Amino acid sequence: MEIAERFINYTKFDTQSAEDTETVPSTPKQLIFARYLKEELENEGLKDVDMDDMGYIYATLPANTDKEIPTIGFIAHYDTALDASGANIKARIVRDYDGKDIELSPGIVSSPKLFPELLKHKGEDLIVTDGTTLLGADDKAGIAEIVQAMCWLRDHPEVKHGKIRVAFNPDEEIGRGAHHFDVEKFGCDWAYTMDGGDLGELEYECFNAAAAKITIHGVSVHTGYAKGKMINAARLATELNAMIPTTDIPETTEGYQGFYHLLSIEGHCEEAKLAYIIRDHDRINFEQRKKFLTECVAKMNAKYGEGVVEINISDQYYNMKEKIEQNMHVIDFVLKAMQAVGVKPQVQPIRGGTDGAQLSFRGLPCPNIFAGGVNFHGPYEFVSIQVMEKAMQVVIKICELTAGYND
Repeated sequence: MEIAERFINYTKFDTQSAEDTETVPSTPKQLIFARYLKEELENEGLKDVDMDDMGYIYATLPANTDKEIPTIGFIAHYDTALDASGANIKARIVRDYDGKDIELSPGIVSSPKLFPELLKHKGEDLIVTDGTTLLGADDKAGIAEIVQAMCWLRDHPEVKHGKIRVAFNPDEEIGRGAHHFDVEKFGCDWAYTMDGGDLGELEYECFNAAAAKITIHGVSVHTGYAKGKMINAARLATELNAMIPTTDIPETTEGYQGFYHLLSIEGHCEEAKLAYIIRDHDRINFEQRKKFLTECVAKMNAKYGEGVVEINISDQYYNMKEKIEQNMHVIDFVLKAMQAVGVKPQVQPIRGGTDGAQLSFRGLPCPNIFAGGVNFHGPYEFVSIQVMEKAMQVVIKICELTAGYND
């Protein structure tokens, strides 16, 4: 099976996760794909294929040499983002992209004028959507690349490698992907998530991340007799959000700059709810951002009454840089692998996070490698087949180079 066919097969499954559930995985439909993937791994000849009740899948490509070699792993998540529908994805291939507008569906166009990233892939074969759903390259492209690489190594015993572990998990998009990942069962010295963006991306710095949920309790009174009595929770929600500087939101920040992002706001006079994510690369600034939002709530309560506004902040993950810097050989293997297969490394901070960030803090150094997807989390998402093939080659070369670790 070619890598494009494998990936497109994966996109046919709706695996969107959901924030407001307590189950693992957060949506039962993720398990449908997980069972399919487990069976595929077994059919491809991987060993020790295991899936737990929460949908975490682990498998092994055994070593083909007796040399003492570290056990390494490759990880990808199969849930898709909440920002656009993941159901009824109609993926298709645009062959030999000519650099012009792509009509995804009548009236829906992906244009290099709006998405100049397209021009980097002129002459390549692009997998796109019909403009009504996301594609799911984040991160089913990563899964396809890992599985394809394992199949290639299986079929080329002349390329020596140690024991390789692979793992696939749910719920990364809601920050819980690594929460139930069994690091001990995985049994690796280090690993890589295949969850990055375009060709050559290598990331081992990410945001520190937290989620904040704010609830405002209002008092509903007939509008004709509301003076001194009504507390309009919906209006207070807009007042609170206005306290956040417009210089500190995603629309106005880049690089290492942090932000507050209002994910959702809903409500009426009696009750309103706001959901934020808080992001910053710097740990001190991150703590200050959480403190600032808490202070905003305190000011609202001082104005409208104690307990009118409640806030709950929970940390999601931390910047993995402090853990990876202690294990820079993990990065060196990727750089050498990329150069060996003709990929120019693009080392940059992630304006986001991966499961690898959490895993790095649990003792498994785990930087992030490109998977090829562009314009994640929306209907204009696409992935180049040629870039996916390069990602697969990088995985293969890392395995080959690691075989010489103790030479």
